[in-house]
Amino acid sequence: MKPAVTLLSALLLLGSAQASDVYKTVDANGRPVYTDRPGNQPAERLNIKSMNTDPAEVQRRYDNEMTSFEEADKAATEAAQDAAEAGEIKKATAADRARRCQESRDNYAALIRARRIYEPGPGEGERRYLDDDEITAARENAKQLVDEFCD
Repeated sequence: MKPAVTLLSALLLLGSAQASDVYKTVDANGRPVYTDRPGNQPAERLNIKSMNTDPAEVQRRYDNEMTSFEEADKAATEAAQDAAEAGEIKKATAADRARRCQESRDNYAALIRARRIYEPGPGEGERRYLDDDEITAARENAKQLVDEFCD
């Protein structure tokens, strides 16, 4: 913000300055010195064109630049927030996949170790034991889930 204020101040000062001649002299150390008064040293008159500045125009340009800076800052902030949210979603998705992978591996291991597998029956506390073909299908389904979540 400080450079913008400095720029505005400089433009306003330039707007109030009168157009005058600019002279270039060289000091004792050989450095160029630019001035509006040639003094008693030999000076080279420079052909510099200057214009009066309209303070209202300067203020309008300043306001437009500040608006564009604010919009750019807002866009950058939103992009950073979107990136952070995407990172959080990716992390959550990775954690969910890891959890599902572990659950499916545990389930598959339990199905492989079990000699008899059952599913809940129609009544409370009732069981229906699976036959050999159903056990094979349940194990294959569990293996597919492990392959899906643990790639």
